[in-house]
Amino acid sequence: MDSSAQGNLSGGEPSENVGNKSIYQRNGGSPPESIWILGAGQFGYIAAQRLAGRYPKADLLVVDQRRQRLRKLQETVEVPVHQEDAIAFIRHHPLTDNQWIVPAVPLHVAWHWLKGMLGEAGTVRALEVPAEVDAQVPNPYRVPTGTLYASFATFRCPDACSEPEELCTHTRAPRLGNLFERLEAIRVQECHIEVVRSWQLAPGVGGYQGSRLKKAATHIQEDPGRWIVATSCRCHAVIDALSFQRSQ
Repeated sequence: MDSSAQGNLSGGEPSENVGNKSIYQRNGGSPPESIWILGAGQFGYIAAQRLAGRYPKADLLVVDQRRQRLRKLQETVEVPVHQEDAIAFIRHHPLTDNQWIVPAVPLHVAWHWLKGMLGEAGTVRALEVPAEVDAQVPNPYRVPTGTLYASFATFRCPDACSEPEELCTHTRAPRLGNLFERLEAIRVQECHIEVVRSWQLAPGVGGYQGSRLKKAATHIQEDPGRWIVATSCRCHAVIDALSFQRSQ
């Protein structure tokens, strides 16, 4: 569920035609010029395959610390690779506003990136997501680390769901709304909320730009305290929390 919440990734081949444009492009965005795919496992392979086909002019790079996974990917998908821990990579490489990030690792990438960046400006402490959040999200599921997952789905989503705006791909019933909007309405006393939306770039593959992560960091630095940080597409979300205090 980690990668699904962050990047709307699912296995298998595209199950329906969503045209030549991604959801991001259909909402006024330009085709991505540079994409980092973090992770070379099953989800990373799917992302590399579909994004290479949809955006042949984009600069793709797959990052993973496991050499064997990278070698296996290169045998079938001709894309550049880089061997390094995914979180270390995005922390130590210049992140431009237009750089796309496609998380395909079992980590909350946006939250980890924010912890690292905020740590350069003050004191950051990881927190468990407040218990009050569970009642405000659909189908909450907690893991021992304190991370909370949420999803409108109570079933396995179809492979390469096109994330349509009005009807659920699986049930064909009207959508229950956009989960990223539901998360923005979370209210917890003395706690702020920051939601990073995942935009779909290809069937079953989503991500976000560097500018969105920088914006999140600015929001937190301008208003120190306790923050709930979520990454969400229309149906799935991963949620963590942290506290930040500026250095004196």
